[in-house]
Amino acid sequence: MARSKARTEDYVGPVRRILIGLTLFLLFALFLLWRIDSPRVERFRAQLVDAVVPNFEWALVPVTKTADAIENFQSYQRIAQQNQELRRELRQMQAWKEAALQLEQENAKLRDLNNVRLDARLSYVTGVVLADSGSPFRQSVLINLGARDGVVDGWAAMDGLGLVGRIAGVGERTSRVILLTDSNSRIPVTVQPSGQTAILTGDNSAVPPLEFIENRELVRPGDRVLSSGDGGVFPAGLLVGEVVQDKDRRLRVRLAADYERLEFLRVMRSHPGEVVEDTGALIVMNPATAPVAEGVPEACLDLAEGQAPPDECPSIGPDETAEVTQ
Repeated sequence: MARSKARTEDYVGPVRRILIGLTLFLLFALFLLWRIDSPRVERFRAQLVDAVVPNFEWALVPVTKTADAIENFQSYQRIAQQNQELRRELRQMQAWKEAALQLEQENAKLRDLNNVRLDARLSYVTGVVLADSGSPFRQSVLINLGARDGVVDGWAAMDGLGLVGRIAGVGERTSRVILLTDSNSRIPVTVQPSGQTAILTGDNSAVPPLEFIENRELVRPGDRVLSSGDGGVFPAGLLVGEVVQDKDRRLRVRLAADYERLEFLRVMRSHPGEVVEDTGALIVMNPATAPVAEGVPEACLDLAEGQAPPDECPSIGPDETAEVTQ
């Protein structure tokens, strides 16, 4: 038994060394074959690849499946992370919603307690968009509100969120709204929080540019754009959109209104403000007559500085003067 085991080990060792040597020789031959730069060797390499590689497609299947599985697993991890982020944002939005509802209820209660009278310009009338007459050179829509509804040329029109345009042409039953994107539209706006004033100029594009900015360095992408109320065309504080920057570093406004789905529009009632013509008329509109002391004629109280009182006026001492002027 000992001799048989020794003979077996004597055969295994030389065979193993021969196989290792042949393997190394084949690898070295393949290395030389792929390194020799010759047209004949190149043709031989091409024939060898055409003959061997298609027969090894079955060997590449596990590798391909493994790579697909790794990619799918990574994609699943990304989807799981996005799902967690969305859940977190949803919880935050729900918290903000609850806070907004509470603030709205509190605001309504405070207005009711204080008997607050809102500005008449904040009232509105809602109409339906009848037709979209937009074109590459004109941006406007028709609504079913007209002179019978009290609509006046120049009033602002909004959708549920942002400013859409202004009334330009009023009929008996319909009106035309020139959109902010129209090339004929020019409205004064204010950029918050810097408070810079500018002009929003329509250019028949979905993102109109900002022009005539006071200080461009104070305006950043993402700033809110509101109507300034300058010129008395629009009420101040209407949301227009937010500032963006194009490829040419030009500041534009991404409008808050959804121009792709204009179904209902609110026409804001803009009543003209009171015009003050005389200097100081706003300070003292109707000055009240000072109270007259009992027994003292009114003519005796309306004397210019240094003017002598008439004979019929009684003498008034310092104490009596204080009582009269109170």
